Amino acid sequence: MQSLQITLPWPPPSLSPNKRQHWRPFAAAKKAYRAACYVETLRQVKGKATLPDRLRVALDFAPPDRRKRDRDNLVASMKPGLDGVADALGINDDRFETLEARIVTTLTPAKGAAHVVVTITDAWRPPVIERGPDGMPARMML
Repeated sequence: MQSLQITLPWPPPSLSPNKRQHWRPFAAAKKAYRAACYVETLRQVKGKATLPDRLRVALDFAPPDRRKRDRDNLVASMKPGLDGVADALGINDDRFETLEARIVTTLTPAKGAAHVVVTITDAWRPPVIERGPDGMPARMML
Protein backbone atom coordinates (compact mmCIF):
# COMPACT_ATOMS: atom_id res chain seq x y z
CA MET A 1 0.00 0.00 0.00
CA GLN A 2 1.47 3.34 -1.02
CA SER A 3 -1.10 5.73 0.42
CA LEU A 4 -4.82 6.28 0.55
CA GLN A 5 -6.07 9.85 0.15
CA ILE A 6 -9.62 10.90 1.03
CA THR A 7 -11.08 14.42 0.81
CA LEU A 8 -13.67 15.11 3.50
CA PRO A 9 -15.94 18.10 4.12
CA TRP A 10 -14.92 20.73 6.66
CA PRO A 11 -16.17 19.80 10.16
CA PRO A 12 -19.12 21.89 11.35
CA PRO A 13 -18.41 24.57 13.98
CA SER A 14 -20.65 22.75 16.46
CA LEU A 15 -17.97 20.02 16.77
CA SER A 16 -15.37 22.42 18.15
CA PRO A 17 -14.32 21.62 21.72
CA ASN A 18 -14.61 25.33 22.54
CA LYS A 19 -18.28 25.40 21.60
CA ARG A 20 -20.46 25.32 24.69
CA GLN A 21 -23.73 23.61 23.91
CA HIS A 22 -26.21 21.08 25.17
CA TRP A 23 -25.25 17.44 24.64
CA ARG A 24 -28.20 16.64 22.35
CA PRO A 25 -27.34 18.97 19.41
CA PHE A 26 -23.67 18.05 19.89
CA ALA A 27 -24.50 14.34 19.57
CA ALA A 28 -26.64 15.02 16.49
CA ALA A 29 -23.82 17.00 14.83
CA LYS A 30 -21.31 14.21 15.60
CA LYS A 31 -23.63 11.58 14.15
CA ALA A 32 -24.32 13.61 10.99
CA TYR A 33 -20.63 14.38 10.35
CA ARG A 34 -19.61 10.76 10.98
CA ALA A 35 -22.22 9.60 8.46
CA ALA A 36 -21.12 12.21 5.88
CA CYS A 37 -17.48 11.12 6.19
CA TYR A 38 -18.51 7.47 5.98
CA VAL A 39 -20.36 8.09 2.70
CA GLU A 40 -17.51 10.20 1.26
CA THR A 41 -14.97 7.51 2.10
CA LEU A 42 -17.07 4.79 0.47
CA ARG A 43 -17.52 6.99 -2.60
CA GLN A 44 -13.81 7.73 -2.98
CA VAL A 45 -12.23 4.40 -2.03
CA LYS A 46 -14.32 2.23 -4.38
CA GLY A 47 -13.70 -1.27 -3.12
CA LYS A 48 -11.64 -2.94 -0.45
CA ALA A 49 -8.34 -1.39 0.47
CA THR A 50 -5.70 -3.65 1.96
CA LEU A 51 -4.31 -1.84 4.96
CA PRO A 52 -1.40 -2.76 7.23
CA ASP A 53 -1.83 -3.18 10.97
CA ARG A 54 -0.38 0.21 11.98
CA LEU A 55 -1.37 3.34 10.08
CA ARG A 56 -0.06 6.90 9.88
CA VAL A 57 -2.77 9.51 9.34
CA ALA A 58 -2.00 12.99 8.03
CA LEU A 59 -4.75 15.62 8.11
CA ASP A 60 -4.38 18.61 5.77
CA PHE A 61 -6.90 21.29 6.72
CA ALA A 62 -7.92 23.82 4.03
CA PRO A 63 -9.96 26.29 6.12
CA PRO A 64 -12.87 28.37 4.81
CA ASP A 65 -11.22 31.67 5.74
CA ARG A 66 -7.92 33.14 6.95
CA ARG A 67 -8.71 33.18 10.66
CA LYS A 68 -6.15 31.59 12.94
CA ARG A 69 -7.11 28.14 14.15
CA ASP A 70 -5.81 25.91 16.90
CA ARG A 71 -4.54 22.56 15.58
CA ASP A 72 -5.64 20.71 18.70
CA ASN A 73 -9.23 21.89 18.25
CA LEU A 74 -9.18 20.97 14.56
CA VAL A 75 -8.01 17.45 15.34
CA ALA A 76 -10.60 17.11 18.12
CA SER A 77 -13.40 18.24 15.80
CA MET A 78 -12.28 15.61 13.25
CA LYS A 79 -12.78 12.70 15.69
CA PRO A 80 -16.27 11.79 14.38
CA GLY A 81 -14.97 12.14 10.81
CA LEU A 82 -12.07 9.78 11.45
CA ASP A 83 -14.51 7.34 13.05
CA GLY A 84 -16.58 7.48 9.85
CA VAL A 85 -13.47 6.82 7.75
CA ALA A 86 -12.54 3.85 9.94
CA ASP A 87 -16.10 2.50 9.70
CA ALA A 88 -16.06 2.76 5.91
CA LEU A 89 -12.67 1.04 5.68
CA GLY A 90 -13.87 -1.71 8.02
CA ILE A 91 -11.14 -1.14 10.60
CA ASN A 92 -10.92 -0.01 14.20
CA ASP A 93 -9.47 3.48 14.69
CA ASP A 94 -7.01 2.14 17.26
CA ARG A 95 -4.88 1.14 14.23
CA PHE A 96 -4.08 4.82 13.69
CA GLU A 97 -0.55 4.84 15.12
CA THR A 98 0.43 8.44 14.46
CA LEU A 99 -1.66 11.46 13.62
CA GLU A 100 -0.26 14.67 12.18
CA ALA A 101 -2.17 17.82 11.34
CA ARG A 102 -1.24 20.63 8.97
CA ILE A 103 -3.13 23.78 8.10
CA VAL A 104 -2.93 24.48 4.39
CA THR A 105 -3.54 28.13 3.61
CA THR A 106 -5.08 29.18 0.34
CA LEU A 107 -4.84 32.68 -1.04
CA THR A 108 -8.33 32.95 -2.48
CA PRO A 109 -10.56 30.20 -1.14
CA ALA A 110 -13.73 29.63 -3.11
CA LYS A 111 -16.99 29.59 -1.21
CA GLY A 112 -17.68 26.07 0.04
CA ALA A 113 -14.18 24.87 -0.85
CA ALA A 114 -13.09 24.22 2.73
CA HIS A 115 -12.11 20.60 3.17
CA VAL A 116 -9.86 18.17 5.00
CA VAL A 117 -7.58 15.79 3.09
CA VAL A 118 -6.90 12.58 5.01
CA THR A 119 -3.81 10.67 3.85
CA ILE A 120 -3.37 7.18 5.25
CA THR A 121 -0.01 5.41 4.88
CA ASP A 122 1.83 2.53 6.49
CA ALA A 123 3.21 3.64 9.87
CA TRP A 124 6.18 1.28 9.62
CA ARG A 125 7.28 2.27 6.12
CA PRO A 126 10.80 3.73 6.26
CA PRO A 127 11.02 7.34 5.10
CA VAL A 128 12.51 8.21 1.72
CA ILE A 129 15.54 10.48 2.09
CA GLU A 130 16.36 12.86 -0.74
CA ARG A 131 20.01 13.78 -0.88
CA GLY A 132 21.43 17.08 -2.04
CA PRO A 133 24.29 17.56 -4.50
CA ASP A 134 26.82 17.24 -1.67
CA GLY A 135 25.42 13.82 -0.68
CA MET A 136 23.99 15.06 2.61
CA PRO A 137 20.30 14.47 3.43
CA ALA A 138 18.29 17.40 2.10
CA ARG A 139 14.70 16.37 2.77
CA MET A 140 12.82 13.46 4.28
CA MET A 141 9.57 12.28 2.68
CA LEU A 142 7.24 10.37 4.98
